[in-house]
Amino acid sequence: MSASAVRAAHEIRVVIGRLRRRIKETYDNEELTPSQTSVLSRLSKEGPASASALAAAERVRPQSMAATLAALDERGLIQRRPDPDDGRRQLVSVSETGGAFLDDKRRAGEEWLTRALESGYTEAERRTILEALALLDRLTRV
Repeated sequence: MSASAVRAAHEIRVVIGRLRRRIKETYDNEELTPSQTSVLSRLSKEGPASASALAAAERVRPQSMAATLAALDERGLIQRRPDPDDGRRQLVSVSETGGAFLDDKRRAGEEWLTRALESGYTEAERRTILEALALLDRLTRV
């Protein structure tokens, strides 16, 4: 492996990690625990799931998932309905309130990023960032 590939891999990982944490700081006011946020985001992206499927996906014990879901349910962020394939189970999905909550969080992060790009970078630098992003996007297809 070339030295430049090794260095680029390290720098990409470090910078993306920092940027992700910084964006998260813009909306993470401890309204939800990291576990609750992860489950709500997963349900939003992947659709309805059973509690046991969520526990497996999140790599937690079913009892821990039950507590996480109870907290989300108490806040009205999820809804439960019988599984049409197995009436003994329930499927959990994001409620309308939960979807709005996630939208607000995403919007806050995007607004912060837009302001930071507008105030901290020249037009030429923003174009360079866009060009670099196109290259980074190729990594998602390797």
